[in-house]
Amino acid sequence: MPQPAAPRPRIAVFGAGSIGCRLGGSLASVAEVTLIGRPAAMATLRENGLTLTGGGRPAVTVDPAALRLADTPEAVAQSIAGADFVLVTVKSMATEDAARQLLPHLAPGTVVVSFQNGLRNPEVIRSVLGDRPVVAGMVPFNVLPTAPGTYHQGSGGALMVDDQPAGAPLVAALSAAGLPVRAHADMRAVQHAKLLMNLNNAVNGLSGLPLREELGQRAFRLCLALCQSEALAAYRAEGVRPTRLGALPTHLMPRLLRLPDRLFQRLAASVLAIDAEARSSTWDDLRRGRPTEIDSLQGEIVAMAARHGLPAPACARLVELVREAESAGPERARHWTGPELLAELTAARG
Repeated sequence: MPQPAAPRPRIAVFGAGSIGCRLGGSLASVAEVTLIGRPAAMATLRENGLTLTGGGRPAVTVDPAALRLADTPEAVAQSIAGADFVLVTVKSMATEDAARQLLPHLAPGTVVVSFQNGLRNPEVIRSVLGDRPVVAGMVPFNVLPTAPGTYHQGSGGALMVDDQPAGAPLVAALSAAGLPVRAHADMRAVQHAKLLMNLNNAVNGLSGLPLREELGQRAFRLCLALCQSEALAAYRAEGVRPTRLGALPTHLMPRLLRLPDRLFQRLAASVLAIDAEARSSTWDDLRRGRPTEIDSLQGEIVAMAARHGLPAPACARLVELVREAESAGPERARHWTGPELLAELTAARG
């Protein structure tokens, strides 16, 4: 007799914004997925459905009637209680509050997975949830909303999930959904490598340019190289060796960024292999008038450097400039040219 099909995993996405909708929408083909988000965001999905574009895959639209959405306390509690996995995709500054909202409703065996920027989110979640299983994950690609209910993936790369038994079924589900994914034994090294890449978020946000255009200009790359050099010095003092995520070892990345434009474009084709309109999450936050994650980006490097008595003036100045842009609001925020921003960071270094 044929064996009954294995039950589909039940997955709740807590904080269903750009990344959460991309992951949840992709997993909906192989799992029972509930998207948990702000009422306004969930109302948009109820009206328009969920459309996923980019990422080298055909566009996919999930009809509104097929979406499981939760935005009331009762629906959120029920979705969390019935989940095998809860994917946390909120911004870093909301992590502790998210964990506290999850705590009363989690079933004993539910696995919580942090798919967030920054270094410390899994630790923050564990500090609230105690001995419940918490797994670190990493999202390498860029996702931004392009229309109501439509989320576009502008770059590529493989998801990474901590290589432990609790996360193995999720890795299998992500793979079955067609998402590149790898289990990795040292997520601390992965997170530090991702942070090194994410230091461009602030540079891109202040430039106002698409990522490919910004990275195509040497002056902006020199700004990023300054930040990465400060980060690598702090990493060495911290005893961290970031894993290699791309074609180049991490310690050589600032050198690559400093190359003239033509040579950089020839040697760094993979860096520029991003959608022509892709932009960073910091750019998106600034244009929407929302707080950014700058404290978990350049701010993390400033704090790490300070622990070891090291300077990080370029990162510190970028934190200040992003804070100024947040305060100015989207209508009055300044768009910096590469030479202007480089002069500002160079002056900060004395």
